[in-house]
Amino acid sequence: MSDIETLAPETADAPAEGLGAAKTGLTEALLYLNGVTVTFDGFRALNELSFTVDPGEMRAIIGPNGAGKTTMMDVITGKTRPDKGDVYFNEGRTDLTKLDETEIVTLGIGRKFQKPTVFESHTVLDNLRLALKGQRAALANIFRKETAAERERIDEIFETIKLTEHRDRLGGNLSHGQKQWLEIGMLLAQDPKLLLVDEPVAGMTDAETAQTAELLREINANGHSVVVVEHDMTFVRDLGVRVLCLHEGSVLAEGTLDQVSANERVIEVYLGR
Repeated sequence: MSDIETLAPETADAPAEGLGAAKTGLTEALLYLNGVTVTFDGFRALNELSFTVDPGEMRAIIGPNGAGKTTMMDVITGKTRPDKGDVYFNEGRTDLTKLDETEIVTLGIGRKFQKPTVFESHTVLDNLRLALKGQRAALANIFRKETAAERERIDEIFETIKLTEHRDRLGGNLSHGQKQWLEIGMLLAQDPKLLLVDEPVAGMTDAETAQTAELLREINANGHSVVVVEHDMTFVRDLGVRVLCLHEGSVLAEGTLDQVSANERVIEVYLGR
């Protein structure tokens, strides 16, 4: 029996936490998906998808193209509304299907897309300044005086993403891998509870790939839950986390990478022989 199957929602309503309040006692998981289905023009992108992510957990998600990985992240971040199913956050306190994308970001869910998006005409430092939690006035924030707490937070992020020596370089002059790390740093500046990271090592060198695995492990060790979608099995192995394989919008297999890789159906539809 899966974790989802053992979770039973309570009948009593929880105290309201604003828009999207759900029910207490539903789950202890940070992220809870149960029976999520999404259909596009008759095609089921997600088909009764169910899984959980615990507080402080890092999870890797693999699967063939078209398995539903991107749609899954779209549902979690409010870009796509499911046809049916439950999507709860923060121990079931918040129903994500009732929130828009901006509200979900504010709630503490950050998403990094496969292609890095940084402000290329601004310095690495200014990119982090613009991304700091609570800063919404965009360019005006570059010229205002930083607080001591903000300077300390930026220095911590630089140390984490290993770009301290590049703080005064323009974002556009960074290597592909460095841009990926900068964007991850920009997510950290928002202090999210959950990071959704889409194929972070695509196009990276072997050395950059290994450093990215180290970076994500450090972020996870510092208390952030992380969901990584990736095709690079060497990178997934370096993460050393629980792996979930999607196929046709559902969970095909779940476990350690060795367990998932030995699954005959995973070999058949994804890994090959």
